[in-house]
Amino acid sequence: MSKVIIVSHEDIVDHVRITCQIPNLLEAVATRRTIVDTAVQEGIQIEIQELQQAADSLRLANKLIKAEDTWAWLEKHYLSLDNFEEIAQLNLLSAKLANHLFADKVEPFFYAHQLDYTGAVTYEVILDDEDLALEIFYSLQEGEISFQEIARQYIDNAEIRRAGGYQGIRKRNDFRPEIASAIFAANPPQILKPIITPKGAHIIMVEEIIKPQLNEQMRLKIMGELFTNWLKQQVNTLEIVAKLIEHQNPPSSSEKLSEAS
Repeated sequence: MSKVIIVSHEDIVDHVRITCQIPNLLEAVATRRTIVDTAVQEGIQIEIQELQQAADSLRLANKLIKAEDTWAWLEKHYLSLDNFEEIAQLNLLSAKLANHLFADKVEPFFYAHQLDYTGAVTYEVILDDEDLALEIFYSLQEGEISFQEIARQYIDNAEIRRAGGYQGIRKRNDFRPEIASAIFAANPPQILKPIITPKGAHIIMVEEIIKPQLNEQMRLKIMGELFTNWLKQQVNTLEIVAKLIEHQNPPSSSEKLSEAS
């Protein structure tokens, strides 16, 4: 028979306190209130059909296919059906508020920051020896060796080695500045002359530069970023006062000594 542990409300508050989670919790509460209060001020309303769609999206996001899945999820998170509706409503309010505040700002922001959304498909090998890196670079230029061969020889990470040094699709801010400037000035496919950083000598093959398109996915991404930054700015202007039930402070060491004497 398994041992039963009873966890009280006070236990939960104490745990949140001693694990230093209260600041993050207060910020989250302030963020939620900012969304709700601003939505009211801006006259944003929710239709019953919209709320139903938001609830369906919430179920889908949490893989709650059957009714019993939903009940089990609610029980696990100590939520009621009303709480579930509150979550769906907050998600919907956030989306509608973001659209209300930033829909007309997405396109100018995209074109002003287009370079930040440009991606690069790269392969990379990092060597400790700068002279060796330069020698390998010239061998690559002359076609004496392939990038896959040097990846197999000089990359320790097995997964990256098997992929020939493939780094995926990365944005400008994913790279160090000196590497980004060289990559995004390249004419793919191109192997860059070794770039020296504190990590070593980087031999990089730029396979493709992917120019961003302002499609629906990109619109939602930018709108989400603008909304998140706006929320942070709003919360930073607030003075958050937490009214927690304080336990009586334990006596200090000096007080204990006084009592003992």
